[in-house]
Formats: sequence, C-alpha cells, structure tokens
Amino acid sequence: MPQTASPTPRCHDVLIVGGGLVGASLAIALDGLGLDVGMLEACPAGALPAVFDERNLSFAEATVNALTALGVMPLLRNPTGRIQRIHVSRAGDFGRIQLNAAEHGREEFGRVVVARDFGDALETRLLQLSSLTRYRPARFISTEEIRDGQRLIRIADNDGEQTLQARLLVAADGARSTVRTALGIDADEHDYGQTLLVTRLRSQRPPDGTAYERLTAHGPTALLPRGDGHYGLVHGVARDDADAVAALGEAGFLARVQSSFGWRAGRFLSCGQRSAYPIIGCVAQRLTAPRAVLVGNAAQSLHPVGAQGFNLGLRDALTLAECMAAHTDDPGADAVLVQYAQRRKQDRERTLAFSDGLARLTGSDAALLRPLRSAGMVLGDSQAWLQGWLVGGAMGYRGDVPGLCRKGGVS
Repeated sequence: MPQTASPTPRCHDVLIVGGGLVGASLAIALDGLGLDVGMLEACPAGALPAVFDERNLSFAEATVNALTALGVMPLLRNPTGRIQRIHVSRAGDFGRIQLNAAEHGREEFGRVVVARDFGDALETRLLQLSSLTRYRPARFISTEEIRDGQRLIRIADNDGEQTLQARLLVAADGARSTVRTALGIDADEHDYGQTLLVTRLRSQRPPDGTAYERLTAHGPTALLPRGDGHYGLVHGVARDDADAVAALGEAGFLARVQSSFGWRAGRFLSCGQRSAYPIIGCVAQRLTAPRAVLVGNAAQSLHPVGAQGFNLGLRDALTLAECMAAHTDDPGADAVLVQYAQRRKQDRERTLAFSDGLARLTGSDAALLRPLRSAGMVLGDSQAWLQGWLVGGAMGYRGDVPGLCRKGGVS
C-alpha cells in the first residue's frame, strides 16, 4: 500500500508533480526499480483529476501493449472499443484515406477507452504500489537551489507549506505547467482558434470497429468506436461559435454534427452531456533542467487531430523510466537527462510535425491547397509505402519506442 505522506520534510529519489494520465502512469512504471517515489496530486484521496471525465481516449497499439504490461488494462471495468479500420476525409476535397488493420497483418490499430474508466483503473493500480508516497491534495509552489545532488521543492498541503528534496523533479502538471515556469523553461504556444465539443453519441448504425475523422476548416469531427455500442464524438468548431453550438438543444446539435460529418455511420439518434475544450498547442523549448524533466503535456500539448497526445506523453514517461532503470543510484544524474532528451527527440519532433501540420493544412480553405490535399488523400489511400508510414504512426511506433510498447497485448 502507498505510504501516508508525512508533514516532516523528506527526500525522494523522484518527485512527480501531477497525478493525471501521464504522471500516474510514470509512477506505475517506476514501481519495482527500488526508487523512493513521491507524487503531488491536486485532488484529495477518493477523487479523480478533472481530466478523467467522459471524453474518449484513443490508445494506439503501443499504448495498449505498455498499459497491459503495467497491469492497468486488465483493471478496466468497461469493455474497450477496437479500432480495426481508420477512415479519413475532408469536406470539400476529393479523395479519402482508408486503413484496414487486417491488410497490415494486425487485428487492430488500438483501442478506445473512456477517460473516467481509465482513471479508475490507474487509481486501483496506484493503490497496489509499494514505494509511492502520495501528497494529496497538494500543490507545487516553487523549486529552489540544488544542494548535494538534491533539488529543493516547496509544496503546500493540508498541513501548510513544507520543503521536500528530490534527486529528480518530474513535471507532469499539464500544458500550463507551473513547474516548467519555475524551471525557467520557455514554451511556444499556438492558438488554433478552435474548440472541441466532446460527448457520447448513439447512431443508427452501431460501431463496427471503424474510427472516422472528418476534417473541416473549423476543426475535425471524429467518431470513435466505443465498447458500449456508442461512438465517442469529437466535434471541432470555430472558437467564436463554440458558446452558441454548446447551447444548442440535443436535436439542433445532432443536426449540426450530422451536416458536418455526413451519413457514413447512419442517422445520429442521441448524445450525452457535452464538454468543451479550447485547442491551444504548447511546446516546451527544452525537456530538461538540472535535476528536472518534463513529460506529457508539460513537455508538449498537441492538436488532437490524429489522437496522438496521450500516446506521445506515455512514451515520454516510459522512456524516462527506462533511462532511470540504468541509473537507480542517481535517477536525476546528467546522464539520465541527456539520454532522455536524445531518445525523445525523433518521436517528439515527428509527432509534433504530423499533428500540427495536419491541423494547419486541413484547417485552411485556401483554394490552392485543395488539389494538394486531394492528391495527398489519393496517395495515402493507394500507395503501400505511405500507408505503412501512416499505420506505424497511428499504432505508436515512431522513433525510439520504449520496450514495453512492443510487448504485452490484450487478452
């Protein structure tokens, strides 16, 4: 069982700030390495972070493999949805891209998981860890100087303020990372001017393993095959229209989505409660500082087109865990940080370029881009080498992939 946090200042080998998707996954990945790990969480015991809501997460095969090996996937209470086919098109353009897992020797590209269910599974797994101290509710205040190989970190919890020490400080506290700011690491932001409306949707035709992405100038409309017979809907709208669209009644909202998406999945019948998320990209200019490192959205927050965000963040966490495994005597040593930054470079740069480039290219209505996009769709649907590249990226196999991503599997 996790140890109870003490108000007495203490030293950890690793202190993770943020107990969301990536922070919790990192804590689980570090279990068994013999490290003393602490984790700061904004929510009190018994509550889940806001990120674990009704949104739908698209797990690439590499992510499913890793989370299975870490013992998380078997703890999911609800059935997951298989992504066996991917269908991509853009309104107003000719052509489409269709990917079929069976044609590439795979049973599926990945799974669709409801975030709340995933949060419950992570929490159950965290309670099984033997070397984790959880500070909750707690917040990061500042990080001070480094003394004798230890970074000093000021936090606040129910007992007031206290100072902790850690050989390695991990920022897993999201796109608006206070740790990143305290470390003096600048980030480049881009506001895409879009807002995503997310909900559960029931259609005349139940999911058959196909994930749809319909691209438009105001953002993507995606239908993800859930395991409960519904689709997970992601509907992008222009920021200026977001409030008005969110205020529509169910019938009006369904009519709007139907008009944007089309009839490939039949008539849309009903939807659940809607949540809105502005899309603002944020990319840290570097991943490390002395005895500190960034992972997940603290390192990069992507446009959701292509559903790469959490998959990329998990690979951050797993790579960091692998780097620390070879240096358990000092997990914050320069050698660990240099290796981590080098190993994440190719995967990070390629995924960022793919997500941002696709969002900008498909979000423009410029007439000159239409024939280029249409040609790209035709090539992507007909050229084996390009399909192979797209499939590898969709399944999470870009660059230096952590070992756990290539193992495991789902029973």
